[in-house]
Amino acid sequence: MVIAVASGKGGTGKTTIATNLAFVAAAGSQPVQLVDCDVDEPNCHIFLNPTITETHKEELLRPQVDRAACTVCGECERTCRFHAIVCVKEQVLLFEHLCHGCGACAIVCPEKAIEEVPQPLGVVEVGRAGAIHFAQGRLEVREARSAMLVSAVRRYQMPEALVILDAPPGTACPVVAAMNGVDRALLVTEPTPFGLNDLKMAVAMLRQMSVPFAVVINQCDVGDARTIDYCESEGIEILAQIPSRRDIAEAYAEGRLIVECVPQMRQVFEDLLAALQEVPA
Repeated sequence: MVIAVASGKGGTGKTTIATNLAFVAAAGSQPVQLVDCDVDEPNCHIFLNPTITETHKEELLRPQVDRAACTVCGECERTCRFHAIVCVKEQVLLFEHLCHGCGACAIVCPEKAIEEVPQPLGVVEVGRAGAIHFAQGRLEVREARSAMLVSAVRRYQMPEALVILDAPPGTACPVVAAMNGVDRALLVTEPTPFGLNDLKMAVAMLRQMSVPFAVVINQCDVGDARTIDYCESEGIEILAQIPSRRDIAEAYAEGRLIVECVPQMRQVFEDLLAALQEVPA
């Protein structure tokens, strides 16, 4: 089973939930893997302190145009769905950060004037934190195409394990890449107007993708009841509500797991994990 922990916005406690879920899950007999797909700024390692045993370089194929062979026929421009290559007068312009490396331009070029050249995309790091198997992606500095690295990280999922996947925040392409094909999703939100607004967008995305999901409300006692009212009106199950407490905040600030620092919270996460595994498909 693959359980994705996601949020409509950053800062809701998504990583906190994912790492603590993985920790309590690792107490069982089934193998557990934590996969950090927040490749722009992975931070699950702060709480789990894994030992990295493998580092895999990921590359993206970038088109390179042979100006001497190119006839500026425009076939590459007409084929590119991402508008990354444009023919202007007597030259071909490539907008590198729009390119998704699909290779279509090189295939359709009648003069074979386009060659695909590899360039760094990022790395995938694999290791272990105690009983928890671990994988994360780190995007190359100045690289914008994080969705491709998210897909690369997911190739290191262990099919025999219970996978807790820490998704990127928001509802853009990297999140869709992280959510594609997961069995369950857990949306982490906070009871504020901003949290509710972004929760609604995340709900719409998951419904469009037909991914079964439920909600956790973090810092449940700092806002108002509108998030609860929304979930009730939409038939969305709230699996847990985590209070705003000093001891929880101190554990987070020190990069420590809640279930280790605040023992009474362990049962909350154990119940949350059991409920997640029962969310109807």
